[in-house]
Amino acid sequence: MVVGADPHGGRGRGVVAAASYEARAFGIHSALPISQAWRRCPHAVYLRPRMRLYAQVSKRFMAILARFTDLVEPLSIDEAFLDVSASRALFGDGAEIAARIKQAVRAEERLTASIGVAPSKFLAKIGSELRKPDGLVVVPPDGVAAFLEPLPVGRLWGAGPRALDGFRRLGAATIGDVARLPPARLTAVFGEALGSHFHRLASGQDARRVEPGQARKSVGHESTFAVDVADRARVARTLLDLVEQVARRLRRAGLAGRIVHVKLRTADFATVTRQRALPAPADTTEAIWPTARALLARADTTRQPIRLVGVSLSDFDTEAQLGLFADERDRRSRRVAAAVDRLVERFGADVVKRGG
Repeated sequence: MVVGADPHGGRGRGVVAAASYEARAFGIHSALPISQAWRRCPHAVYLRPRMRLYAQVSKRFMAILARFTDLVEPLSIDEAFLDVSASRALFGDGAEIAARIKQAVRAEERLTASIGVAPSKFLAKIGSELRKPDGLVVVPPDGVAAFLEPLPVGRLWGAGPRALDGFRRLGAATIGDVARLPPARLTAVFGEALGSHFHRLASGQDARRVEPGQARKSVGHESTFAVDVADRARVARTLLDLVEQVARRLRRAGLAGRIVHVKLRTADFATVTRQRALPAPADTTEAIWPTARALLARADTTRQPIRLVGVSLSDFDTEAQLGLFADERDRRSRRVAAAVDRLVERFGADVVKRGG
């Protein structure tokens, strides 16, 4: 099973959002173009994403985690770090708590969960990935070196393709190999910061704490065109619609963003991103669109047709702070936005559209 856009007999656009383990055996993975997925496995079942459903399940999933500790740091819609140090008297040790979580998720959501139990975030993350699906890996404090020793260096956080080339030059194929290297050799190849980072991780050192209540870092939308688009006016209209969607999400979350990011991908798969700070945090299309339009012009430096356009906002303030600096035009824009939000909530997103 593949979750993504309709492949249209191998001519579809968009990318894979998720794939079952049976589909992965054909080389299908997240972010793979849906057309390539179809060529590799045309007999798979292709389903469109259902983000509203996923968000509802995610909320219930996070609520299950919160029963066992209030120290929950979400990483994504279906993943989180938990610090259960203070929960052992109530629920047992880490392995027992993990088993209870897996049982609750299966009973209440009919889903499997893979969990890593370890003394640090880095080790727990690796443990959660080793025996998917439905795995449970426990790394005891006195077994860290033995656990890391045989793992490939690609398991180290930050070990991308360039870093892997560096490890090959050093003759390091496993994390154990990296742990045995003198720190000076690592910093000579990767620089002081990254070399020290790899040395600490390979030695099992990760002092980062679980930080509950991590704020959302960005809100964005992007659109992949069914056919590459040469008409820049159409690209701009699509970006305007995306800005409208992002602004609506910001208002729904009670947030206002300071930094606008625009993303453009051309027919040859080259991707360009540009960003700029707004004069003040914003949550309306009127305030965001002029900057987004200018960033689109900066990003579009080729004659290639456009495959994808996207926009996001980051660096948030809350809506409550907006009124301190708003002028009458800003307040009017926000009243119009509130009226549109009510219409959309009642009749759907297509009930009203901007003329330009």
